[in-house]
Amino acid sequence: MIKLKVTILGAGAYGCALAQILNENKNEVTIWTPFENEVKNLTETRTSPKLPNIQINNKIKITSDLEKALNKVDLIVIAIPTAFLSSSIKKVKKHYKNTPICIATKGIEQDTNLFVYDVVKNILNTEKIAVISGPSFAIDIARNYPVGLTLACQDKETIELTFEALANNHFKLRKSYDIIGTELCGSVKNIIAIASGILAGFGMPESTSAMLITESLHDIKALIKGLGGDGSTVLSYAGFGDLLLTATSSKSRNYSFGYLIGSKASKDEIDNYIKNTTIEGLYTLKSISELVKNKDVDIPIINLMEQIIYQNKNPEELINFLIQKP
Repeated sequence: MIKLKVTILGAGAYGCALAQILNENKNEVTIWTPFENEVKNLTETRTSPKLPNIQINNKIKITSDLEKALNKVDLIVIAIPTAFLSSSIKKVKKHYKNTPICIATKGIEQDTNLFVYDVVKNILNTEKIAVISGPSFAIDIARNYPVGLTLACQDKETIELTFEALANNHFKLRKSYDIIGTELCGSVKNIIAIASGILAGFGMPESTSAMLITESLHDIKALIKGLGGDGSTVLSYAGFGDLLLTATSSKSRNYSFGYLIGSKASKDEIDNYIKNTTIEGLYTLKSISELVKNKDVDIPIINLMEQIIYQNKNPEELINFLIQKP
């Protein structure tokens, strides 16, 4: 018996991984992508180059027809990169029928400094929006390893529907009402991951990384409260959990970028990495810095990282920052 009809917008690694979970939970699942070549490849091979050695279930439909994908669905899951979010959601608006939405995309829109939740809410004019965020690499989800995420929402119908569609015995969701804190944690952790990578590039031990993470938790909590969220969210899957994973794993693109800086890689090598890799923390840093300034909130780690990345401050100042007296 089919539980729900669900469409995922975005055929990247995370979208395909979530499709596997939704299918496992007996939902009827469709993946939408605007790219015909992606539809062809996924349909014919049932594999994605972004998820090595993972077979996409044959029951999962793949289409580039947005109207068809959104017809009579019970839940829409957004897994579109932030850079393409607005343009895609504007297309969705033509076919949108106030269907509950679950946002799996993390980040802040560069031009507007709006979180993903606000971008979607403003374009579609709906309150039926949930956000999922937490420590979960797409490949680990697709391989059915146990993972835990925060599910944040202020609409009862949407949070219950999303929970029913996604949660199972290896994909755990903890409910929250704090959308601001959940989205903020999912964005800022990428900046801290760059800082952690810098420390690793210096040859600093795990003890120093742990020091950075702990200090950062205080700053993130202050930022959440300054923007009107719940400071306790910093201890959730979306907060400490995601920060711990992203700031300590070489699988993280942000951590790897920081490592290049700390290990004094050549400018060409760093520029090439930026050109060929999506480094969310770079874009988030600009937007968060603007938010901090506008809200008059003092967040030392954000200020320092902006100076290191965009104002050519010596990365070794990161160590001085950690050992300075309270």
